Amino acid sequence: MVKKKKHTDEELEQQSDESTVENQQETSVKEQEIQEQIEESSEGSQTNSIEKELADLQDKHIRLHAEFDNFRRRTLKEKADLIKSGGEKTILELLPVIDDLELAHKSIQSAQDLQSVIEGVSIIINKFQQFLKQQGVSEIIAQDQMFDTDIHEAITKFPAPTEEMKGKVIDVVKKGYQLHDKVIRFAQVVVGV
Repeated sequence: MVKKKKHTDEELEQQSDESTVENQQETSVKEQEIQEQIEESSEGSQTNSIEKELADLQDKHIRLHAEFDNFRRRTLKEKADLIKSGGEKTILELLPVIDDLELAHKSIQSAQDLQSVIEGVSIIINKFQQFLKQQGVSEIIAQDQMFDTDIHEAITKFPAPTEEMKGKVIDVVKKGYQLHDKVIRFAQVVVGV
């Protein structure tokens, strides 16, 4: 009987070892299942957090796009307003010159003295030239200058009166003007050849 007990103890030990291995395997399988569930749930939560982040980014993108559209519309409206009323200051400064021209026109009709009419018109021309200078407009000096295609427009060529006038402007048909450094009207000139 002692032998049986020994044998039984060994069997019990072996069974215990087997059950431990089975338990370990079951535990390992359960751990794997739990790990998979955790991974699935973490993947799900990661997916949820990624989807949430994507939705936030899309919302921010849409809002930014809307803000840009509003900014663009506002800027275009401001530009249109500036263009529409931008010349107001210039026109207001021109009105005194127009008033003077009207006065000159009235006085010409009843004038007896031609010299006073000439002086009046000269004063108006000077006033208008001062106005142009205040606006940054300057006359392009062309007479007796070398012909320059950047500021002159040759309307014809004419034989030069002297050898040194060849390639130079002999006559100015229409004055040219610059606004600051930009040519707004080319001087129309006759060039000596």
